[in-house]
Amino acid sequence: MSDLSQIVKAYDVRGTVPDQWDERVAEALGAAFTQLLNSTDEPGDAVVVGYDMRGTSPGLAAAFATGVRAEGRSVIEIGLASTDLLYYASGSLDLPGAMFTASHNPAQYNGIKMCRSGARPIGQESGLAEIRDRAQAMLDSGDARPAGAPTRPAERRDLLPDYAGYLRKLVDLSGIRPLKVVVDAGNGMGGFTVPTVLGDAALSPLPLEIVPLYFELDGTFPNHEANPLDPANLVDLQRAVVEHGADIGLAFDGDADRCFVIDERGEPVSPSAITALVAARELAKHPGSTVIHGLITSSAVAEIIREHGGKPVVARVGHSFIKAEMARTNAVFGGEHSAHYYFRDFWFADTGMLAAMHTLAALGEQSLPLSVLAGEYERYIASGEINSTVSDQAAAVAEARAAYPDAVADEMDGLTLRFPDGAWFNLRASNTEPLLRLNVEAPTRDRMVSLRDDVLDRVRR
Repeated sequence: MSDLSQIVKAYDVRGTVPDQWDERVAEALGAAFTQLLNSTDEPGDAVVVGYDMRGTSPGLAAAFATGVRAEGRSVIEIGLASTDLLYYASGSLDLPGAMFTASHNPAQYNGIKMCRSGARPIGQESGLAEIRDRAQAMLDSGDARPAGAPTRPAERRDLLPDYAGYLRKLVDLSGIRPLKVVVDAGNGMGGFTVPTVLGDAALSPLPLEIVPLYFELDGTFPNHEANPLDPANLVDLQRAVVEHGADIGLAFDGDADRCFVIDERGEPVSPSAITALVAARELAKHPGSTVIHGLITSSAVAEIIREHGGKPVVARVGHSFIKAEMARTNAVFGGEHSAHYYFRDFWFADTGMLAAMHTLAALGEQSLPLSVLAGEYERYIASGEINSTVSDQAAAVAEARAAYPDAVADEMDGLTLRFPDGAWFNLRASNTEPLLRLNVEAPTRDRMVSLRDDVLDRVRR
């Protein structure tokens, strides 16, 4: 018997197939999702369903669609898609949606990201727990759908050209200087979307020379994991940027909703710097707007937002929290340390592709190399995210808190301690894995290293 509490996480479904979940579970989740929509009078009579390149994705998506149709809603199948392509479908069609992907997780995993119409997020506190409980009840009773329930139709639509055209209207790259761009798709969905959005597969050519790495769709990830947050997975891209004399490198994760940036020297550009860069561009178009930034982004982000006339608002880590805060404040943009970027013009949803286009536009509209341009947004030294497996997470966090009694504490998301010299660290439990995550930032490298090592020693001890 499947225990859905093991796979229904804070803001999505994620687990190994078939031992933690399978097509029977997917059908129950589809029925439960639709029951929730029907009980809350969600507009429209259809659900959009897309899936990534993993071998289990088509079957799971089809089973989920069966559950949706059994509960009285039709299905619009968009087939292979990036997660932000699914959000585009949900937003442009004003329909709820479900994307089958495990993002950057290894090949044996799969998952579902569900949203309401207009790409509005569904998390534990906004319906996901109810979906879990409804589906669990169906599975426990041995009945994944009501007896005699009518089956609604399914239709297939190709929305990739429309998605590409929409993004190109938001960021016009046609007039920038020529750029050589190495793109590492990691055998994920970037290999499906990049040729249309940035290439000339469907639209007019852009002044971009795309050098592709691992564009072949392959859910076994034969070259490296599609997780650019791990520096080991950026090595091939860094090498290729230097070898090709490229202006910039872009790395997408498995479902292509996140994008990491490499400069012309082969050095990573921090997601905080990209957040500040895109925020400045959006504030130039929408003066005085609110910009959301994740709790763990650099202190420079809020400083730069204020310097450009915007209002910075901090939010908890996680896309459902960021999206909810963006909708509440009508923020023009939002960014996280994990390279998730959110746009008001994209239904407050996250899209790595649009962030990449803003970065290309900023680079191509002037003559400076990316290392110099990005340096304008880098003011502090950060550790990056460091994970520790800790048996007693609460005790480890309490130990860290007690060690620095003079620091200013914030418990919005885990424990954040700020020091008078501008240094800070955040220690929090992962939303999706049994890990304690540490992020440290300081004005100098020596201070960052000293604080990082001291906290890690206490946590791991």
